[in-house]
Amino acid sequence: MAINDIKICTLFLSLCLTPPFTSTLIAENENPLAHWSLEEDLVDQSKNSLKLRNHHTVIDANARFDGIKSYLESPHHPSLSLGKSDFTLSLWVHTAKNLNDNLGTLISKYDPVSRKGFNLSIINHAGVTGSQANYRNLQFGIDDGRTPSAWRDEGKPGKSIFIHSMAVHDGGLYVGTVEGRTNTDQGHVYRYKKSGEWEDLGAPWKSNGVTSMASFNGKLYVGVSRVLLHYSGLAPTLSHHIGGKVFRWDDGKWTDLGQLLGLDGVNGLVNFKGKLYATGFYQPGFFRYEGGTQWKSMGTPDDLRTEALCVHNGSIYATTYDEGTVFIFDGNNWNRTGSLGTASRTQAYYDGKKWVSTGLKGDRTGTQVYSLGIHQGKLMAGTWPEGKVYRYEGGKKWTSTGRLGEEQEIMGSNHYNGKLYAGSLPMAEIFRYDGDNHWNSVGRVDFTKDVIYRRAFSLAVFKGRLFSGTFPSGHVRSFEAGKCVSYDSELQSGWRHIAAVKSADQLKLFIDGKQVAQSDRFAAGEFDLSNNTPLLIGYGQYDYFNGKIKDVRIYQRALPLNELTALMKNP
Repeated sequence: MAINDIKICTLFLSLCLTPPFTSTLIAENENPLAHWSLEEDLVDQSKNSLKLRNHHTVIDANARFDGIKSYLESPHHPSLSLGKSDFTLSLWVHTAKNLNDNLGTLISKYDPVSRKGFNLSIINHAGVTGSQANYRNLQFGIDDGRTPSAWRDEGKPGKSIFIHSMAVHDGGLYVGTVEGRTNTDQGHVYRYKKSGEWEDLGAPWKSNGVTSMASFNGKLYVGVSRVLLHYSGLAPTLSHHIGGKVFRWDDGKWTDLGQLLGLDGVNGLVNFKGKLYATGFYQPGFFRYEGGTQWKSMGTPDDLRTEALCVHNGSIYATTYDEGTVFIFDGNNWNRTGSLGTASRTQAYYDGKKWVSTGLKGDRTGTQVYSLGIHQGKLMAGTWPEGKVYRYEGGKKWTSTGRLGEEQEIMGSNHYNGKLYAGSLPMAEIFRYDGDNHWNSVGRVDFTKDVIYRRAFSLAVFKGRLFSGTFPSGHVRSFEAGKCVSYDSELQSGWRHIAAVKSADQLKLFIDGKQVAQSDRFAAGEFDLSNNTPLLIGYGQYDYFNGKIKDVRIYQRALPLNELTALMKNP
């Protein structure tokens, strides 16, 4: 064959085979599995033409979700069986600056029974026994029903005997401590540096406890108290230094924001409609911060105490230690939400070796309510002495979800990687909610001997792990369920491009084309995310989304930064 003939044949093969074959591979690889612009319609622009069912969502220039009942649902399709493959979630999200609700789940495909799938949410955790533990934090997690890791000891901040408050703020984890019972014991604030190492930010005040925390207007706020330790089974507190004050962390110093009239402690802090609210600890009190050192009393229902605060569906919900109910504040008035069941007066405590009856018998309807959390769009409340968690059904109806083991008091709860977790007393055990009457223990976090009570009190999600504060060891512990990555700063309001990427060995989060967080490395081949559940937009295991969404894309590969940047620039 002549040389010219060879060149002609080579050219023919090059033109007829190589370019079409290569371009087809590139096109199939680059095209998304699903692409809903959500602008005026629900049409999937990908080749899969996946259907979306509209549940109460307003569709115009984008999809608008009310945070109460609206979401979009795509029935299971083989193309969405992600299995062990890499994938990317890309969407534009709009949130309001001043919130009267949690933000909720953005997109999920998760089976809560098998614990298989993924969740991408914006988390607000308030009502965690007084603290606003997480605020506007992104959380992206996967799971394959794997056994959670063992609890890791993160160390003991200072001389702490009680990690009473906990909050994630500006990329850091902060804890407030109770450090003793005398006038020389002052509650401190510590910032997590690494496992076993904490930075002491000092004592805001003379009292022995820093009992509440919240991130508000870009600053960390803390409430201080004189904590009476005999209520937790220790020797009586001797300190005469009262609390009842709120402080702000200002570039290396604590700024005194004033005394809340009539209070010696602050138990709850929460951000509602752009205002900071605080509650009393041992005395009734509910105040709104007016700036400077000014606090306006907003009154309490029937002069009863309001304690932990949680924002949900347009209102503030408040626990109480005075009766078995949760109060609701609409911005002007207080109302009751009904009774959380009947509690037995037959009580016992654990003396370190055996259970001892207190001799109290009979029934009563008055319990104490310690914590509030959100799961599947519903408010959940932990109680004492039943050791149960109740779900709010609206109006004045509460439904028991069951007792947590043999525990008596249910304190901090938090939503993490598709599941609700709650801590307890007297054994400091933490449980995972797997459906009504199915609370499964994921281990204990305090093993102090020869004490009556141990508490798993405060919970927060940080660096993709669930952290717990303890009593009376004063340690912080953390564990991991599945794999998770979290953005531990406030997601700014307005339109933001969010991308969640699962690669061969890592989870990553991107905001407006910039990587903001990544998980530890792991063997992605060990996680098979296949399930037959629908894909949900604007709803999931956490809460209904409150805000706007558009241009939702799912890719079966890990998009590189340059492609994510292109998506960010061209919604």
